[in-house]
Amino acid sequence: MLRRPEYRRALVFCGLIGIPVSLVAFWFLVLLHELENLIWKDWPHDLGWTDPPWWWPLPLALVSGAVVALVVLRFPGRGGHIPAAGLHSGGASRAAVPGVVLAALASLPLGAVLGPEAPLIALGAGLALAFRDLARAPATEASTTLLGAAGAASAIAAIFGSPLVAAVMLMEVAGVGGPQLFTVMLPALLSSGIGAIVFTGFGHWTGLKTGSLDIGLPAPPPLDTGDVVWSALMALVIGAAVHWIVVGGRIAARFVSAHPLRNTVLCALGAAGCAALYAGITGRSPSEVSLSGQAALTQLAESPHAWPVGSLVAVLAFKGVAYALCLGSLRGGPTFPSLFLGGAAGVLLSPLPGLGVVAGMAAGMASACAAALRLPVSTVVLVVLMVGNSETVPVIVLATVVSFVTTELLPQGPGIPAFRPRAGRARRPASSRP
Repeated sequence: MLRRPEYRRALVFCGLIGIPVSLVAFWFLVLLHELENLIWKDWPHDLGWTDPPWWWPLPLALVSGAVVALVVLRFPGRGGHIPAAGLHSGGASRAAVPGVVLAALASLPLGAVLGPEAPLIALGAGLALAFRDLARAPATEASTTLLGAAGAASAIAAIFGSPLVAAVMLMEVAGVGGPQLFTVMLPALLSSGIGAIVFTGFGHWTGLKTGSLDIGLPAPPPLDTGDVVWSALMALVIGAAVHWIVVGGRIAARFVSAHPLRNTVLCALGAAGCAALYAGITGRSPSEVSLSGQAALTQLAESPHAWPVGSLVAVLAFKGVAYALCLGSLRGGPTFPSLFLGGAAGVLLSPLPGLGVVAGMAAGMASACAAALRLPVSTVVLVVLMVGNSETVPVIVLATVVSFVTTELLPQGPGIPAFRPRAGRARRPASSRP
């Protein structure tokens, strides 16, 4: 393949595309981060509250649901794929980029229990194809596959902070193998590596933040039998629980398809109601149920004992329901809420004999992420990167495999419904006079 001149030219073009795509992804993530801080921190503080009041998510959800539904109904690409369907890399187009951006901006900063990785995949792939058209490069099926994978990898390297995670995830999402794996891997790896360099340097230069995957877990003591046994058992339970949450998301997607505008708003309000109930019951911030959970996971890792048992149980219950509703209605990715749910379950179960907080969180995050994404290799790489130590790698691998096998053996639930716009009232044919 490398001996073919057209492939070498495509490889160079993919590397060049990584620069503008990563810059766009950087500013997109900065915008999401700044909007989230503005809505959930600055505005409540300006109004005299330390944390957002319990009712805060409700008006935001009303706006979010209405805007997302209108994007789905009116924009090409429907604002991206339904999150309950998992991560997708195919079907990207430059025409879908405006709808993807609008739907993500209407979902993620306003409280959707979803992450930014799915919009980034669609954004990166669509921009890569747009740059190809601007350069008047040949638009073939092979170039679309290569450039789409390269653009998506460059974009998601920004949020995951590692070209390795981006490349591995794109390979698993695309489901390629054999010679085709090699063909797609090189452009994706090259573009994501260049994107990570540009993203890191630009972040240091501007001083702006987009969030970090480093959750600051300390190195645990040497693993023992208790860590291994409990990790496998946790993976069974957590994997099954997250699987049924995803099935609930598919059911919610079918509900939304019956009446997109009304039912999208209802699902968004239902998720916001979960956050409001959590805040009213526990006295804690509703943002711990709303939003992706990326910032809350860092807080949980830094101070796990600051969360009472009742709050952990409540956040698992309410965020789980809100996650299912958002998976079927709004737009975003499934990764970060699953990581938070797994981490919270790990902290809750850490008092089990011989387990511990670090091993519990690592196994819980791996179990939940594997069940939500169905990408076992990407899950291992991502969770190892987030935990930041080599001591927990065995339990991460064990929990990932057990959870993945468990979810594959369970009933998969309903499929994602195809979108069909409601037909308008048919015109009555004009009567002809004899």
